[in-house]
Amino acid sequence: MFNFLKSISAKRPAPDGKPAVSVRERVSALRNLPAFLKLIWYTSPGLALANIALRSLRAGLPLAMLYVGKLIIDAVVTLTRLPASERVLTPVLTLVALEFGLVLLADALGRGVALLDSLLGDLFTNQSSIRIMQHAAELDLDQFEDSTFYDKLERARRQTLSRTVLMSQVLAQGQDTVTLVLLAGGLVAFQPWLLGLLLLAVVPAFLGESHFNERSYSLSHSWTPERRELDYLRQTGASDETAKEVKIFGLSDFLITRFRELSDDFYRQNKSLVLRRASWGALFSAIGAAGYYGAYVYIIARTVAGQISLGQLTFLAGSFARLRSLLEGILSRFSSVADGALYLQDFFDFFALRPRIVRQAATGETARSFPRPIRQGFEFENVGFQYKSGTKWAIRNLSFQLEAGEKLALVGENGAGKTTLVKLLARLYDPTEGRILLDGHDLREYDPAELRQEIGVIFQDFVRFQLSAGQNLAVGRIEERQNQSRIEIAAQQSLADTVIAKLPGGYSQMIGRRFNGGVDLSGGEWQKIALGRAYMRDAQLLILDEPTAALDARAEHEVFQRFAELTKGKTAVLISHRFSTVRMANRILVIENGQFVEIGSHEELLAKGGRYAELFALQAAGYR
Repeated sequence: MFNFLKSISAKRPAPDGKPAVSVRERVSALRNLPAFLKLIWYTSPGLALANIALRSLRAGLPLAMLYVGKLIIDAVVTLTRLPASERVLTPVLTLVALEFGLVLLADALGRGVALLDSLLGDLFTNQSSIRIMQHAAELDLDQFEDSTFYDKLERARRQTLSRTVLMSQVLAQGQDTVTLVLLAGGLVAFQPWLLGLLLLAVVPAFLGESHFNERSYSLSHSWTPERRELDYLRQTGASDETAKEVKIFGLSDFLITRFRELSDDFYRQNKSLVLRRASWGALFSAIGAAGYYGAYVYIIARTVAGQISLGQLTFLAGSFARLRSLLEGILSRFSSVADGALYLQDFFDFFALRPRIVRQAATGETARSFPRPIRQGFEFENVGFQYKSGTKWAIRNLSFQLEAGEKLALVGENGAGKTTLVKLLARLYDPTEGRILLDGHDLREYDPAELRQEIGVIFQDFVRFQLSAGQNLAVGRIEERQNQSRIEIAAQQSLADTVIAKLPGGYSQMIGRRFNGGVDLSGGEWQKIALGRAYMRDAQLLILDEPTAALDARAEHEVFQRFAELTKGKTAVLISHRFSTVRMANRILVIENGQFVEIGSHEELLAKGGRYAELFALQAAGYR
């Protein structure tokens, strides 16, 4: 056992080979508690104050009940020594009634504390979820494309649901500490060394629990990526979105086998941990029981010797038993609180992340206002961009102008960098090198939120929101979601009105299959809804990134014809693989391997006989 206790203070490897968290780190994690308690207080000061008040009252009740019990026993012993004619039960019954009242009060306070814990916990969970969504909305797109970020986000989400338990534990720790101090005062006055015996009996169990909590945290933390994979496999293996491919390609066995491998591996590691925890826990519990009964025998011997009364025996034995239970609870809960504080670090680590795409200007300057209208347009000056996770440049040495009121088409094979260029234009990314100008000023000098208000983008992989048809359109300008007239105009402009006319509930119809009563749409119908968002946006710069891929050639041509008419006087960028659509643009920019190839009108590029002409000829040959 000595070797085991010695090993507890060492920093041992976690089950995955990574270093486990040391005792010092776990104690250091308690620094998170003040900030955590502050969050709880701001969630609802009234409920938090009421909770503290009730717990403070309840903390003194155990001592009061033990003392009243002592008085009852002593009063009964005194009565038994009196002649029968002199035995009056009134004082004893009064004490019994007082103890009964204390029991009722303890129960009422306990129920009140549980109620306040539940209400405060629900509010804290809701507020934490809102904070996570708000903070996530402030972070950069490339952070969402980083697996390390997703691990932090996943852990923060889990902490939102489990931190209410930590809240109750911290408050209960304060309550039990007050009770322990009050009871210990009586025990110290009687025989101080009994308190030392109590500590010797309880501390080994505390160290054991601390050790195994540390190992449990290390296992859980190291398994965050695998847990996300398990969730993905579980969803992929039984989802309406993936059912077709899973059946067609016979993926079920593959997904189940991978899920079984991961889950069995975790089970084996966790099983080993819980078995060792149970074995050592039984030993430490026996040590604690031996200490308690040793003290109990001593108190009985003093009573038999006539040195203390039966009431004092009851009080001291009850105090010692309650102290042992409290001390075990406090030490065990301390380990759980320290463990929770470690997990809490994951929560605060997520909120410590900061966006890098912010307005960048000289100190003291105010943010540059977005030009209304755009006068000169956008200019790319030797722009290059490289994704964090890759070594290849997505875009390199790209220089061109997008003039105000111009319609520019982007042409290039898949992976050429077209979508990356669009994301740079909307400042979802910042260039790795070079700069982008808007009316002669660096795009970074403008407030990102204001800039995006003036840019409407519909991507090829647009989101199919599980909302009503009207809300799906209103996503383009969500603050106008109550403006039914604007929603209907946007639907007409994108031809989505023909889709909505077929829905049983019209604009109020829930679309998508996630919720009851939802109606799913075809790919082309969804795309018309998504296009409606661009018109709902009514922005100065409109970007369509292959949003009509699910439409047939005729429907796509009609959509872009209407797009050309409705965007007169506005700047627009469109990406399409169909050259019959691309030729509608004023100019066409050809990109290959992330680099500029050529730019000009459809006629100019055909006459030039370069890469565009080659691609056009290849596509035209397919229609012959």
